[in-house]
Amino acid sequence: MKFDVVVVGAGAAGMMCAAEAGLRGRRVLLIDHMNKIGERIRISGGGRCNFTNRNVGAENFLSQNPHFCRSALARFPARDFIARVEARGVKYHEREHGQLFCEDSAQDIIAMLVDACAQGNVQWAKGCAISSVEHHTDNATPFKLFTSNGSFRCTSLVVASGGLSIPKIGATPFGYKLAEQFGIAVVAPKPALVPLALAPEVFETLKPLAGATLDAAASVAMTQGGSDASFRENILLTHRGLSGPAILQISSYWQMQEYFGKRPPLTIDLLPDTDAHDWIAKHRDSKAILPNLLSEHMPRRFAQEWCQLIIGEKALTRGITEHSKRDLELVAKSLKAWEIMPSGTLGFAKAEVTLGGVATAALSSKTMATTTVKGLYFIGEVVDVTGWLGGYNFQWAWSSGYVAGQHA
Repeated sequence: MKFDVVVVGAGAAGMMCAAEAGLRGRRVLLIDHMNKIGERIRISGGGRCNFTNRNVGAENFLSQNPHFCRSALARFPARDFIARVEARGVKYHEREHGQLFCEDSAQDIIAMLVDACAQGNVQWAKGCAISSVEHHTDNATPFKLFTSNGSFRCTSLVVASGGLSIPKIGATPFGYKLAEQFGIAVVAPKPALVPLALAPEVFETLKPLAGATLDAAASVAMTQGGSDASFRENILLTHRGLSGPAILQISSYWQMQEYFGKRPPLTIDLLPDTDAHDWIAKHRDSKAILPNLLSEHMPRRFAQEWCQLIIGEKALTRGITEHSKRDLELVAKSLKAWEIMPSGTLGFAKAEVTLGGVATAALSSKTMATTTVKGLYFIGEVVDVTGWLGGYNFQWAWSSGYVAGQHA
């Protein structure tokens, strides 16, 4: 069977692209190796799908080329997707930091995309595994796909196969392997927006702190790839390491530094609204013990265990006035810049998205087409564009899918 466009991957980017191409009058086939479509959409946001963010810009994305995403985001910005959601009558609400969630169910977004594909007369091939792809430049339909449902030919091939995160819902390296088949560079994929693990010896010292949730700022020094990154949200110390929104956010930046040599330690500011040195100086003559004062800013149990970690058991028996200047300086410094060195991440199984992917240097930022193979496109998470937590990755899927759909 011959098609104008074959889109591989029926996720957010793939359905968006297929619908747009179909509405242009192109004959489109949408292939997915899974029988269930849009699983990433369905499970996101606790089943309510954080489908975009009101405040989306290039600064919310990581890439070897941080400017690459600008064109697609400008051509199909968040307000355009919000307009479609509103026109559809999908109820939604806004949470902190501009995050938009479905009021009822993520299924509302999936149904909207499926109906858009129907309007574009998109044909489906679900549960269809691709065994190989051939490229014949002397043919009007140069791409030939061999699948479990037979073979298909097409003029344009759009790869929206996603990254490696959450393999239990079908993640595969298909897109990366296809890129390499065509001589297109791939930035080594890494787990992103992911909890961080601690080495056994580090975890042993922090074990008494497990279970604590803190309002703190996590930072990482960027040797390359921009200025130092910092996020202030909740941080959770778990039985396996570090988690919580601030850790998930900073994990992408921490991972990215490995591309440039070595990942640095994290720096955690436990008192982001307070000058710790001034605060301790004001209480220099107090007979209260440090953990009791710190419990004004953090959980009491955490304050007790953390103070012991920094200056020992005396933290629980001496009033502030009894501590040495050296100890108080160490506490103040550690409150603002507590360094922890992760040993790695909890892997793709726990990652929200994938860092790295098909190199943007090989793609047109205006069309998402490859610059060396006519008619071949890569969109969505398979590309080396990774957004923050909070709806940004879905917006990249909508934007990149839209622009490819206008040209494929």
